[in-house]
Amino acid sequence: MGDIRIHDVLIVGAGPCGLAVAARLSEHMPAANFSDDEHQRYHWIRRHKPSIKSYKTGFETRRKSCVTPSRSAGLDLLVLDATDNRWMARWDTLFKTFDISHLRSPMFFHVDPAERDGLLAYTYRNDRSNELTELRGCVGKELSKHQRKKRERSGRIPRTEPTVDERDRNDYFVPSTPLFASHCGCLMDRYDLRSNMVSHEKVEDIRFDYVEDASEVDKIFTVQTDKGTHYAKIVVLAVGGNPPQIPEPDMPSEGTEAVTHAMHIKEFPTSRVRAKVNTRLQTNIVIVGGGLTSAQLADLAIRRGVTKVWLLMRGPLKIKPFDVGLEWVGKFRNFEQAAFWTSDSIEERWEKIMTARNGGSITPPYKKVLERHISSGRLCLLQNTTIKEKLWDPLSKTWAVSLSDNTQTLPRIDHIYFATGVKSDAECLPFLQSICSQYPIENCRGLPCITENMAWRDDVPLFVAGRLAALQLGPGAPNLIGARIGAERIAWSIQDILGAKESGDDADSKKREFDYLTGRGSRYDALAEAA
Repeated sequence: MGDIRIHDVLIVGAGPCGLAVAARLSEHMPAANFSDDEHQRYHWIRRHKPSIKSYKTGFETRRKSCVTPSRSAGLDLLVLDATDNRWMARWDTLFKTFDISHLRSPMFFHVDPAERDGLLAYTYRNDRSNELTELRGCVGKELSKHQRKKRERSGRIPRTEPTVDERDRNDYFVPSTPLFASHCGCLMDRYDLRSNMVSHEKVEDIRFDYVEDASEVDKIFTVQTDKGTHYAKIVVLAVGGNPPQIPEPDMPSEGTEAVTHAMHIKEFPTSRVRAKVNTRLQTNIVIVGGGLTSAQLADLAIRRGVTKVWLLMRGPLKIKPFDVGLEWVGKFRNFEQAAFWTSDSIEERWEKIMTARNGGSITPPYKKVLERHISSGRLCLLQNTTIKEKLWDPLSKTWAVSLSDNTQTLPRIDHIYFATGVKSDAECLPFLQSICSQYPIENCRGLPCITENMAWRDDVPLFVAGRLAALQLGPGAPNLIGARIGAERIAWSIQDILGAKESGDDADSKKREFDYLTGRGSRYDALAEAA
């Protein structure tokens, strides 16, 4: 292969999804993510036969320290990230910028492959339970009113409903931002993922083909970045969707310094607005969006001295504890996931995703925060309202904004923020243009129709994690639960590919060891061969 270095796995993105994949590839004894019933029911799970840990025997709590290195021997792993040369850089930056104290995801959504309740165990091991916040009123609300009445009339759990996991009887808790960051750091130390693994490079192009003097028998990936070229047998795409963009009708041709997408915020509020706040001048900003980020920005702006904030939502205000409906988070989430996997078509899956997420929403605690600001007169919440027109005044450096609701008149606006999320359209990602051209696949409303093995195609080992994998992972794909489940399924496929390419006695020995550790085949046979 000449002097060209060919990595086994190259991960694009060092966020939660990328970290989940790297950690899972390093874990020899992963915790069970699927039930026994699912193992029997779904052929794509049954084919891999992953290990299942017994909670009765205590395997889940076997780790007592963060520093138990178990990186897969010989796995050459490289991670490219456009933000920095460390894990979770973009995540940490946004949480710090928005001053987010707690995650929205519950404690059992995390990226630790070794323990189902790894984050909770880490919390109690380190005496940090005071950093948990309880979300009251969730337990018992996973069922519809009709389902509850049906259960009451029958006097028992209907057969159509799954068995309740008793560990989910307690109410839900969410971790503090520092606690979650510490747990992620624990995983990095445990699997030795820190040392020079993440490189600060922006991926510009990905190709999959034969490379002269490097790989003329098997196709490999050529990944071009702003700093050089890398080669890999397998690539994992773990990006958070498309680059943030202000919706085209709202993108101005002038005054661009006073309009910002939430994901592009570097300081909040801007230095010009802060200068006016410091001199006690009137300051007004508009925030567009109906999700939790818009509420967080509104609260932060008021706490940092902005005189008044107008929060515009094109639809009604929706209140939910989590991004998805509670039925996708609680003890019956496997029931909903089963219905998703057995959908008759990709379109039906897409509709289930849209129904479960149902646009942007805010949490009950932030609803109380907004109500407090509204009662003080510093926040004006306008539902079913959009910006009709905005005109920039270069002299005063403010906006004249008119709304679709003609009864509302706004003063001069210092800054407009768009907390409108990001698109999920694989075909619009610049670095995927070559792959889309060489190896086209179908898509549904921008989401790529990847295989059940999470690959781009059966003949292209480009694996997709995160929100772009929603047609396989379900509504939770953009969240931490999607990161962990996606990492599990991707790791199965990667281990199969790399195992198939090995040859010789050493490979056979590794395979026997792998089969023994993961419960594949007969463990008695594996022990007999070892003897």
